[in-house]
Amino acid sequence: MKLLRLSDEIQEAIIGKKPIVALESTIISHGMPYPENVEMAHSVEEIIREEGAVPATIAVLDGYIKVGLSHEEIERLSKEEHVVKTSIRDLPGVLTKHQTGATTVATTSYAAKQAGIRFFATGGLGGVHRGVAEHLDISNDLVTLAQSNMCVFSAGVKSILDVPKTLEMLETLGVPVYGYETTEYPGFYTRESGINVESITQAEIAELMKTKDHLVLNQSVHIAVPAPEQYALSKSHIQKIINESLTEADEQGITGKQITPFLLSSIKEKTDGDSLKANIELVKNNARIAAQTAVKYHSK
Repeated sequence: MKLLRLSDEIQEAIIGKKPIVALESTIISHGMPYPENVEMAHSVEEIIREEGAVPATIAVLDGYIKVGLSHEEIERLSKEEHVVKTSIRDLPGVLTKHQTGATTVATTSYAAKQAGIRFFATGGLGGVHRGVAEHLDISNDLVTLAQSNMCVFSAGVKSILDVPKTLEMLETLGVPVYGYETTEYPGFYTRESGINVESITQAEIAELMKTKDHLVLNQSVHIAVPAPEQYALSKSHIQKIINESLTEADEQGITGKQITPFLLSSIKEKTDGDSLKANIELVKNNARIAAQTAVKYHSK
């Protein structure tokens, strides 16, 4: 049973050994409101093309994992009700029931690996939730990154999470973490986290991925890219808002898959939309750097 369907463009790119950048779809269905979500998705794909790479947005549609979506399919994800936020454990059920599924970082990494794609750009990684000792809420993103042999560009982990514990978990899983031309791990909406990280350049990333090929290591590499300075938010301001939103979520009993969409919506409202602008711009920036790096990797 062949459940992976590649678009014609992606098939041609793989055969021609062209640089490809994978993109998740949860950010379209659950991470941003309409029409900003569909505008962001098209802009990100265009940026990747401008840099000489091929975008591969991934989703579950009509009983298949689709790698490379049409404009109509992206529009469908952005508007359709009851789109399932699909992590690894959900994948068999969503496929079997022919549900529309938006892929998380974990499922996107899995699908990209199956398709032979090495580079992936997203906004923020999932990770260890705050208060983990009480509920053991840890995203499957981390486990899958340890198995998918990708180079994943993000603005760090989502700032609603426990960043130090997430980085400890990545270390335990053997996932290398580098700061893109920075020695401070970025805090998603903000460029600061107070956590030191080893800096790396674009040329070094391309070379590192070649070295990994020879070592046959399964772990992905996480490249943390600071948000563009003009759109980044103040660390103290955003932390205050996140804490308020977390308290509201706790009071309303919101947990599990619903927690991240609730918090993103609450933070957007409390920042008068500034968090959404930052999110859109940091995704574009990550896509640009991922595409440039993929081109470098394939040119060596």
